[in-house]
Amino acid sequence: MSSPVRARLRDWGPVALEQLLTVVWLGSLWTVGYLVAPVLFATLPERALAGQVAGRLFTLVAWLGLGCGAALLALALWRWRRAQASLTLVLLPALMLLLVLTGEFGLQPRMAELKALGESGGAMFARLHGIAALLYLAESLLGLGWLVLRVRETLRRAA
Repeated sequence: MSSPVRARLRDWGPVALEQLLTVVWLGSLWTVGYLVAPVLFATLPERALAGQVAGRLFTLVAWLGLGCGAALLALALWRWRRAQASLTLVLLPALMLLLVLTGEFGLQPRMAELKALGESGGAMFARLHGIAALLYLAESLLGLGWLVLRVRETLRRAA
């Protein structure tokens, strides 16, 4: 195998992995948050059941985000150290990871505690739920921003 072909294959691996991780993380984030959860609440007869299912799905999305986000951050750092990525493309997945960690390990345990106490209809639960929704929206928008910047950077390098 010739050297240029070998070099292209070597560079293709991280790109393919990054694309796969991006599809899994952002795809699950957007699909569950903006398609599945609203459909659950619109179609299931009991809001409590819809909330249980949605909560479980959001937990799965968070764990996917932690895994995919850590790997994307590692790839972004690797690309940045090789002068192939801007610092912004490193900071965005880092911020997204911080939001996932805050939601899953900061807010969710307290919300689960309030549910267990039968206070899921109370003001504190509503406040925490609102904060969690804002964090989720921020993560979604940061993901969109990261995707747009990553595509622009790829197109710029190809030109």
